[in-house]
Amino acid sequence: MMSLKRQRLIKRLGYTFTDESLLDLALTHRSCGARNNERLEFLGDSILNFTMGEALFNKFPAAREGDLSRLRAQLVKGETLAEVAREFELGEQLNLGEGEIKSGGFRRDSILADTVEAIIGAIYLEAGMDVCQRHLLDWYAKRVRNISLDETPKDSKTQLQEYLQSCRAPVPEYKIIATSGESHAQQFTVECRVKLLPKPTVATASNRKLAEKESAAEALNLLQAQAVKLGKK
Repeated sequence: MMSLKRQRLIKRLGYTFTDESLLDLALTHRSCGARNNERLEFLGDSILNFTMGEALFNKFPAAREGDLSRLRAQLVKGETLAEVAREFELGEQLNLGEGEIKSGGFRRDSILADTVEAIIGAIYLEAGMDVCQRHLLDWYAKRVRNISLDETPKDSKTQLQEYLQSCRAPVPEYKIIATSGESHAQQFTVECRVKLLPKPTVATASNRKLAEKESAAEALNLLQAQAVKLGKK
């Protein structure tokens, strides 16, 4: 018999699994062993990115690609997914290994976010794309409705970090590699290392923060160009 907690989760999701073992798998973190939700998470991540991209494409017919990418990054980032997970009260439903239970893994944003993606993947496998997207758009309806192109653009460092989060990649690393000039007119050269790029981007500016922002902007441009090329293959 289904527990009351599981019944509440099903009600919040708005979807009842015919095969409940598929939901159990989506709720199972890798700390439990080889049978875990990582493959479902991979599938759900792809569906989420496509669905949010299509929703934004339709909502903003005149928007530029860069603006659409910025807005999509806000919708699919780990922080937003963790918010969705908490709305579902997923934490109390997670299957975690002993170490994660002791360390409070049921509260961790990354685990909650990955679980939402795994549930998306599970619904897709059982019910297909149309049903999966319909539920996903229901979950995100308020967020998509409220998102606006008029929001203040985030600086390049924030945009780069959010882009990397959407790709499940490590955060960038910044390092001063050179300084020059007199103390009253110094120039700082900073490199930005991103694991998805073959080499760091480098920028020079009158202060460290500005150099970091410029190197981040270049890294973001390269990543987006790289994604476009991969998409055309």
